[in-house]
Amino acid sequence: MSRFDRAVGFAAAMAVAAFGTLYAGPSRAWEFDTPPVTSSQLSVPTSPQQEMGPSGSEPSNLGSEAAPDAAPEPSPSSETPSATLSLADLVSDHATSRTLDSEHECLANAVYFESKGEPLQGQLSVAEVVVNRTRSGRFPASVCGVVKQRGQFSFVRGGRLPSAPRASAAWRKAVAIAHIALEDLADGKTPKALFFHAKRVKPAWRGLHRVGSVGNHIFYR
Repeated sequence: MSRFDRAVGFAAAMAVAAFGTLYAGPSRAWEFDTPPVTSSQLSVPTSPQQEMGPSGSEPSNLGSEAAPDAAPEPSPSSETPSATLSLADLVSDHATSRTLDSEHECLANAVYFESKGEPLQGQLSVAEVVVNRTRSGRFPASVCGVVKQRGQFSFVRGGRLPSAPRASAAWRKAVAIAHIALEDLADGKTPKALFFHAKRVKPAWRGLHRVGSVGNHIFYR
């Protein structure tokens, strides 16, 4: 090999060595400009399904407590309260020619003989006078005792009740009115009345309070 060839080879070897010095190994310029990014700082993109939740809804908090089920709405009651029956309906329901016992019999006679021509409210007010007397402490405690008390009801003769026509509509109504009064199924228009008289007469009663007038009778207590 000539001296010239050796010089050229030496120059080439020096060039290769210089290039390796400049470019060998990775650059470390990031150590001086920007701090390294750790794996915990890396942002991992999430899919639209993860961000919005199923079907595009808001994301669910998997670690939070589940919301309680909503309380069921109360269903409307299947029971319908029965409408209040009118006095006429009650009379129609209980109209019969037979009485249940002696108290019912005595009261039905009082209603029939004292007020059979009166409106139903008037007949009920008469029946209530008898019932009110049994509860007042001022008269006999039984219906028959009140009806048969001497000097109280003009249709009673010698403590005996006359015979009423059992097949008549008026008697059937009287039986119904007596039952309604005894069972407190309806209220009359003369509360707590203890006395009554026909409008055609003017008894010398004093110290009584007038509570109302129904049909042809005036009521007091």
